[in-house]
Amino acid sequence: MFSLFQTVLLLLHLLPSLTQASPHHFAPKPAYFLLAGDSTTATQSVGGGGWGDGFLNYTLKSGSSGHNYGHNGATTKSFREGGDWARVISDAKAKVGDYAVYVTIQFGHNDQKNTSGVSLEEYSGNLEAFAKEVKEVGAVPIFVTSLTRRKYNTATPPKIKQDLEVQRNLTLAAAQATRSRQIDLNIASTNYCNAIGTEAAWGYNLHPTDYTHLNVHGSVVFGRMVSELMAKRYADIGAVTERNLTLSREIWDGVAA
Repeated sequence: MFSLFQTVLLLLHLLPSLTQASPHHFAPKPAYFLLAGDSTTATQSVGGGGWGDGFLNYTLKSGSSGHNYGHNGATTKSFREGGDWARVISDAKAKVGDYAVYVTIQFGHNDQKNTSGVSLEEYSGNLEAFAKEVKEVGAVPIFVTSLTRRKYNTATPPKIKQDLEVQRNLTLAAAQATRSRQIDLNIASTNYCNAIGTEAAWGYNLHPTDYTHLNVHGSVVFGRMVSELMAKRYADIGAVTERNLTLSREIWDGVAA
């Protein structure tokens, strides 16, 4: 049998090789983010623009990437019926072998409309089905509550009219029901826009009187907010996202960026 002294010598001999091997063995996979949602997630265009491209293009570390499937006018119903959801799931299946795959799910702006054909019960059911199907292919669903609209009341100082509260609450409930991840972009974006005031908040508008969609700079700011909200809650996402201390400080201190 080895003496205690011999055992210590053996461990000291093996330690360098174990130390060199461990980073390769435990190195995390790069991330691939699939963004499912309406025009407040989508790429900037004539009729829409959200936080999605700002998140994908300015917050991910080298090696990680993704695709923005945000769709102008999308509801939880039309996103599936139009084939967008099938493409998200197909993409997720193809990437899970090489990446840690995350699917963000943000709807509500269009589902809440009387013309959407989506009841509150259907909205909840659709969200829960999305999460379950993401998990079935080995990816991670992340519910994102709706980006705020930058419409204000006549108080002094003006405060944002919160008209997405029902959809926010149902989104958080769907996350809880399916044991899925979630971030509350609705509250964070509302608080930020109230802090910086109407003139600064409207500086993120896609067009001067478009208080729902974001221009390119707005996409960068709120894409950073989404990144920070996820990284603060989930260490694995923090490991694949880059920090921007200046922009982050402005966002969380309520300073116009």
